[in-house]
Amino acid sequence: MITVCAVDDLPAGESLRIPGEVAIAVFNADGELYAIDDTCSHQDASLSEGWLEGCFVECPLHAATFDLRTGVPTCLPAKKAVRTYPVVVEDGVIYVDTRVREPVA
Repeated sequence: MITVCAVDDLPAGESLRIPGEVAIAVFNADGELYAIDDTCSHQDASLSEGWLEGCFVECPLHAATFDLRTGVPTCLPAKKAVRTYPVVVEDGVIYVDTRVREPVA
């Protein structure tokens, strides 16, 4: 498990990038927490720097949109899903379970 931050440090509508061998983006979408691979599957761009709307994030580079619940892109130019990760909150702290949850095909 990776420690992200305190729940209060990630307000609704915000995201954080967790650097690592594979960077992970953590989003607070109206109180629901999601974690996905931070790199867009279309081209190298940080999804944590994208625009969040509901449970979707739009890539800042070419406007591909991904469903945070599944990692599946909802429009072109992205065709490949990104991986999602379980998020756990314990004692007011957000954690990402690093066991990979494979994308839905």
